[in-house]
Amino acid sequence: MKLPPLLLVVVAGAAWLYWQYQRPGAGASATAQARRLRSPLVRLAELLGIQTARGRQAQRWARGAEGERRTAARLRPLARAGWTVLHDRALPTGRANIDHLLVSPSGIVIVLDSKNWSAYPLRIASGRLIYGDRDVTDWLNGIRHEARTVSRLLECPVIPLVSMEGARIVGSELVLDGIRIVPADQVVSVLRALARRHRAVGEHPGRRAAALFVPKDH
Repeated sequence: MKLPPLLLVVVAGAAWLYWQYQRPGAGASATAQARRLRSPLVRLAELLGIQTARGRQAQRWARGAEGERRTAARLRPLARAGWTVLHDRALPTGRANIDHLLVSPSGIVIVLDSKNWSAYPLRIASGRLIYGDRDVTDWLNGIRHEARTVSRLLECPVIPLVSMEGARIVGSELVLDGIRIVPADQVVSVLRALARRHRAVGEHPGRRAAALFVPKDH
């Protein structure tokens, strides 16, 4: 049964208002971007089965947000074990955000980027990162910038790590330019192994990290 146009408008508007007031946390920035793209008119088009460019962009952002929330759920045991686990944190300059910033009980700092991609193969070929048949090497620039910024501000080494949901990693994990890309279901074991192998020197940076990198303003 088809809904009357006026009712469709009301439903689309109500959904948009719901998205407007989502609580902050993991994936909040990506959710906010999807929300901005999904205006009431875009939602109305979706209800009518009409695909739009903004609607497709919103779907990609929403998929990314879902990936961040899944990663946050995986990280809960670490928080209970004494790790500092911060989600969706703003860098002090620019518009970039950190998906997940972690500090182990031993003081190791890790910038963790969440990705939630479709099930195409992800591999390294000739020093490039290839997803399906696309070169996506430049995508690593974001996490590289985040790790360098965090390292500079906290004045300590920072390990960049990518949690990959969906895409089929060729091999158990990938490493390119010092950045590890691991399957999402293995990210906690990788983090625990990093904490066992490394130990920070000096003051534990967890409290400073929480103070410097505040939740991103959406």
